[in-house]
Parts: sequence; C-alpha cells; structure tokens
Amino acid sequence: MMLRNFLLVTGLLFSASAMSAGGGIELMHADTNLSDKSSLQRGARTFVNYCLSCHSAAYMRYNRIGADLDIGDDVLKSNLMFGTDKTGNTMTIAMQKNAAEQYFGGAVPPDLSVTARSRGLDWLYTYLMTFYRDSKRPFGVNNLAFKDVGMPHVLWELQGWQRPVYEEEQHEDGSVTKKIVGLEMETKGSQSEKEYERTVRDLVNFMDYIAEPIKLKRQKVGFWAIFYLLIILLPIVYLLKKEYWKDVH
Repeated sequence: MMLRNFLLVTGLLFSASAMSAGGGIELMHADTNLSDKSSLQRGARTFVNYCLSCHSAAYMRYNRIGADLDIGDDVLKSNLMFGTDKTGNTMTIAMQKNAAEQYFGGAVPPDLSVTARSRGLDWLYTYLMTFYRDSKRPFGVNNLAFKDVGMPHVLWELQGWQRPVYEEEQHEDGSVTKKIVGLEMETKGSQSEKEYERTVRDLVNFMDYIAEPIKLKRQKVGFWAIFYLLIILLPIVYLLKKEYWKDVH
C-alpha cells in the first residue's frame, strides 16, 4: 500500500511538472541521442548560425566542443567561430545588454547554456516546432509552448510559416471562444517536414550536450556505482551482518 501511494504521488508530481513546463499542451518527444556525434555536429552548426547572434552559451568553450565532437581547430574556426579566433574562449555574443533590451522590448535574450536542463528536451523540441503567425505580436509570431513569446521565429526560412487551426468552444454561460487545436502549413520553407524535424532534433541534441557535456560519462559511472553497491558490496555487508549478529540471535 505504501509503495502504491508513493508511486501515485510521484506520478502526479511528474505530470504536474510536465504540464507546467509545456504551458498546458501535450509535449512532442524530442528523441535525441547524445552518442550520435553527426547529429551533435549538425546541431552545433545550426546553433551558431541561428541562435548565437542573440543568445550566448557562456558556460561552454569552443575547444571543448571541438574535442568532444571530433571537430578540428581549422573546421572549428572557419565554421563555428565568428566572434573570436581563440578556441579557448566561451560562446559569448557581441550584442550589449542595453541594445538587447531596446531590440526586444526590455527583455534580454537568456543565455542558453543550461536551458535544456531547466526547460527539458521535449519542451525545447515542441517550442521550436510550434511557432505560428500572429499579427498581434511584435514579431508577428506566437508559440503553442510559450504563449505571447517575445522571440522571432528564427528558423522560418527552414520550416516556413504555420497558421493556427481554431475550434469554437461554448461555455455554460452561453459565451463562445476560439481555441487553437492545431497548426497547418501556410508557406513552405526550404526544408521538408522531415528535414526540419531532424534539424530541430539535432539542435535540441546539441543544447542537451552543452547543458552537461559530461552527461554520458556520468550516467556510465552511475551505472557501475549502482552495480557495485547492489551486486558486490550488498552481499558482503549482508554476510558481515549475519556474522556479527549470530551470537545475539
């Protein structure tokens, strides 16, 4: 009974957390793979070309990316480094804070170093997939995962433009409101739907990597630590306990 109640409470907590992170919508599954270096390399290219102009990743150094993703210094400098020629520098941007506040209505674009950990991979993937046209917003777009978003759809050339599909909802007081039930493609981009999904997946994969570059190694060490505790140490401790208490019992 206690175990069942514990699992029930844990499930409710995770459900509430997921609903909060997703802004009330069902999140798409990112399906990323940190072991796929080709995906991480493509994600790095997308990140520096579309994100790094406004968002920094100040906790990550270029030479760490090169070493972890098998990218040589020449390729690193010519394809991923546009604001500096020193591979030991962090991924900062040239835009000043006061200029950013002016451009984006008082809000400074956040550093993306640990966004994958704070928001979650599924939320990031859903966010990048669900921009749609909204003429009422300053940049002409809105987002299903982040209502009234203050960021333009920087990947619109790749994805194209989506428009919302509305459905009328009648309330008990007789009033009728419209709610968004989905998105449909209005103008095609340079990539097909499958290609854009892969681009976003690669980008989210890279953001997962920069949020914790040692994640795969930590998980591997954690597995062997648990294996040691349960398979090796636990039997030894149990036998010691029996030996110690044999005269007592």
